[in-house]
Amino acid sequence: MLETINRLILPQVSSTFAADVDGLFTFINVASAIILLGITVAIIYFSIKYRRKSEDDVTPVIRYNTTLELTWTIVPFILILIVFGWGFRGYIDMRTPPSNAYEIYVTANSFFWQFTYPNGVQTTDELYVPAGRPVKLIMQSRDVIHSFFVPDFRVKQDVLPGRYTMAWFQTLGTGEHIIFCTEYCGTGHSQMDAMVYAIEPEEFDAWLREQRELSEQELPLAVLGRNLYQQQGCAGCHSLDGSPGIGPTFQGLYMNERQFTNGTTRIADAEYLRESIVNPAALINVGYNNIMPSYAHLSDDQVAALIEFIKEIE
Repeated sequence: MLETINRLILPQVSSTFAADVDGLFTFINVASAIILLGITVAIIYFSIKYRRKSEDDVTPVIRYNTTLELTWTIVPFILILIVFGWGFRGYIDMRTPPSNAYEIYVTANSFFWQFTYPNGVQTTDELYVPAGRPVKLIMQSRDVIHSFFVPDFRVKQDVLPGRYTMAWFQTLGTGEHIIFCTEYCGTGHSQMDAMVYAIEPEEFDAWLREQRELSEQELPLAVLGRNLYQQQGCAGCHSLDGSPGIGPTFQGLYMNERQFTNGTTRIADAEYLRESIVNPAALINVGYNNIMPSYAHLSDDQVAALIEFIKEIE
């Protein structure tokens, strides 16, 4: 019965330590319910038994009861020890990844997740992992504090600027699982979600090889720009169909007049687009906030590719 109730109120169990987390959660709730019921029954019983029946009733004074004192001291102490031991064991498991864990670097940005694999492959908002194998995430933030949370895995870890944090998990099988940011990080916080795709190890190896080969092919600048649009997280803020977003849409942007918060205007030519990518804080479009990070780390060819891609979005 408890298992049925858990499945109604908790996400699916999809990692090796999710069941243990749920077990502790259930124990705390059941123990709390039993204590609550016992106290409620005692209050009702004593209210009836010791109610004042006449003006002459005198409430007896109980000064000390050794059995009662020991009971309400020892029982909570035992419960605390159980919860502490259970929780500490689970904490150690979550903080000690196996030595053979597959390592993936995670970079949090406002407002998207970027994943970098050992062979150099990068993805945005899509984390592919081999099912049934331990996966270690080495995480950092480029701007503010974020928090990486996969409910199905019972994994949650803050991601901080200027330092690495770590989390790991091992899936119980293949499947798709959603990633949330659970630390408020700005206006696009609610849109900062991603997906974990747990696939068979052989399929994962083939996917890695395919992605590596694609990244090494010589592509037209506009096609490379479209890939960068996805890989660098531009899609999280800039739409391609004119729909409103956190940042201006790319549709019809090229050679369109832009109005800025400092009262000036400018035509969105190639030079303006380059400056907006490298130093976005220099000119802020009216109606938008200064939240875009600098992409000065991109090479000149990559910046040119993004510009060519934007030119084609009419």
